[in-house]
Amino acid sequence: MALVEINFDGIVGPSHNYAGLSPGNLAASANAGQVSHPRAAALEGIAKMRANLALGLTQGILPPHRRPDRAWLATLAADPEKADPWLRAAALSASPMWAANAATISPASDTADGRCHLTVANLQTMPHRSHEWPETLAQLRLAFAHPAFAVHRAIPPPFGDEGAANHMRLAPSHDAPGVEIFVHGVAGGGHPVRQHLEAGRAVARAHGLDPARTLHVAQSEAAIAAGAFHNDVVAVADRLTLFAHEQAFADPHALYAELRALLPEIAIVEVPAAAVPLADAIRSYLFNAQLVTLPTGEQALILPAEARETPSVWRWLEGMVAGNGPIRRIELVDVRQSMRNGGGPACLRLRVVCDPATVDPRFLVDAGRLDRIAAVIDRAWPDSIDPDMLASPDLWVSIERARATLLAELDLTALI
Repeated sequence: MALVEINFDGIVGPSHNYAGLSPGNLAASANAGQVSHPRAAALEGIAKMRANLALGLTQGILPPHRRPDRAWLATLAADPEKADPWLRAAALSASPMWAANAATISPASDTADGRCHLTVANLQTMPHRSHEWPETLAQLRLAFAHPAFAVHRAIPPPFGDEGAANHMRLAPSHDAPGVEIFVHGVAGGGHPVRQHLEAGRAVARAHGLDPARTLHVAQSEAAIAAGAFHNDVVAVADRLTLFAHEQAFADPHALYAELRALLPEIAIVEVPAAAVPLADAIRSYLFNAQLVTLPTGEQALILPAEARETPSVWRWLEGMVAGNGPIRRIELVDVRQSMRNGGGPACLRLRVVCDPATVDPRFLVDAGRLDRIAAVIDRAWPDSIDPDMLASPDLWVSIERARATLLAELDLTALI
C-alpha cells in the first residue's frame, strides 16, 4: 500500500460573503460588509489546485455544504424571511470552504489498529460554523468508506474542536510512526479560545495514538490576541520540518526539546519576532501556507501572494531560501477572496495521508475534472454578493441551484 499525502481542498461555495461572523479573525472583521465575489473566489481555489497538480501533488476536493442551511434555521424556529440578519448570514456562511477545519487526521502509521482515523471537528465556538459537522461527517463517510479508514463523529460540546488547523504531524516518512501535536488555547487576550485541551485528548484517544508520541501543547496568548485564531496561522509542519513563529507557542523551548528527543533529525525553522513581527506574520499569512514535499524530495512553501507584499516577510523568505535550510522553494498563489475572509492556502485544504486507491474517486481530481468544475462555477456561481442581498429569496434559490448543478457534475447528488 503506497501512502501519499492528499490535499482535499474545499470548493468555495456560491454563498461566499463577507458578513464578519468570526470574532478574533482580523481579516474577516476588517472586511465585514464588503461586496464579495463568489465566482472569483471559487476560481482562485481551482487555480490553486491546478498549481498543486502541476507540482506533482495529489489533489482531492470537498464540495460546498447546503446553503442556506434551512434545516438549521428551522431548529431555531426562525422564519428565513423574518430571521435576524446575523442568523440569515450564519445560515448562508460559506465557511466549509476552509477544509482544514473539517476534521483531524491520524494516518495508519500512527494508530493502534492500522487504519487512518478522521474525527470531524465540532466548530462549536462560532454559531455560523457549529452546524457544519453533520454534513462534513456525511461527506467524509462517503469519501472514506473503505475499511482502511475510521471516521468518527464530532467531540461533543462544550469542548471546542476546530480540526486539523490546530494539529500537526512530524515523521520521517508517511509510512513511519510520527509524532502528533495537538495545539490548544488557554487564554486569548480578549479573543475566544477555539481549541480546547480536552478535545485534543479525546481525539488522540479515539485514534488510538501512542501517548509517548502524542504532544498536547498550548498556543501562546500573544498569538491568539494578535489574531492567530488557529495554530496554522503561526505554525505548520511537514515530514521532519517544523516552521513556526517565535511567539507561536506558550513554551516553545519545552516543545522543541521534546521533539528533538523523539525525532533527533528534526529541523525547526523558527522565524524571530525581531525579523517578522507577529502582526506581519498574521497579516500576510506567512504560516498559513502549504508546506509540502514534492516528488523530487524537495520541500516547498505554497504561500499567498500577500507574503510578497509584506516587506519583512518577503525579506525573511528570500534569506531563508538563499540559505541551506530544508525549505528550498517558494510558490505564490492568489487566493485574495479567501484571504479577505480570513483564510489562506492552508485553511483551504485538509491533508490526508493514505493510499489514493482507498478513496472514493469522486473526491479526487485531475486537470480535466478541474476544468469541468470550473465550467460549472463560471456559469452558475454569483458574480458578486452585497450584504444587503442576503435576505433575497432569489439569491437563496440561485445558490441552491448552483450547488445542485455542481453536485450533479461530480456525481455526488446523494449529498443534495
